[in-house]
Amino acid sequence: MGHKKKKRIRIHREGRGIIATLTLLIFAVNVPLFMYMPNWVGAVTLVLSAALLVFVTYFFRNPTRIVEVSDDKILVAPADGRIVVVEPTVEQEYFHEKKLQVSIFMSPFNVHANWYPIEGTVLVSEHQDGRHQGAWLPKSSTENERSLVVIETENKVQLAIRQIAGAMARRIVTYAKAGNRAQRNEHFGFIKFGSRVDMYLPLDTEIFVKVGEPVTGNETIIGRLP
Repeated sequence: MGHKKKKRIRIHREGRGIIATLTLLIFAVNVPLFMYMPNWVGAVTLVLSAALLVFVTYFFRNPTRIVEVSDDKILVAPADGRIVVVEPTVEQEYFHEKKLQVSIFMSPFNVHANWYPIEGTVLVSEHQDGRHQGAWLPKSSTENERSLVVIETENKVQLAIRQIAGAMARRIVTYAKAGNRAQRNEHFGFIKFGSRVDMYLPLDTEIFVKVGEPVTGNETIIGRLP
């Protein structure tokens, strides 16, 4: 009889230092409490500390997801979350023309790794400082801290992906660099603690999702480029 291989829990590299620091801090706080405070105080603090550690570890989980598509025009969701925008809009920072915007809002309970939605060449990767308003607000696309990644496909179609920091997210990490190869199943970035990802696509892109629909990063098919 065959044996099922147990899946190892993987932690994203962005969280390893935070989890290690938090573990040491919990140890440093709880040991003196158990030594010098009533037992119930130490017990309550330990339970709360353990819950916090479990949540942070869960937040930085890094699932292995492999998508296989035969059509090189297919767009895969770059992030976990829920679709909050599907509409034409003027992209004002790179294209300066009307594009089809598809936005995914990530709650603190979603996986926060960001995947390349399609293969091609990274033309632009730039970061802009900004505010930290709620990422669900429309103005967060242009006012919040953000990073822009522009990809050109093999068919010479360009699209942009914008990582947006939210009220809780205070750090955007972008691995993509201009000149890099964008490849499916690879991360192009990570956003910490609640955020949003906008995609700016050609207006005649065929979209397969609608507002309010949950999506899974590197699994859900978002649409198909022209």
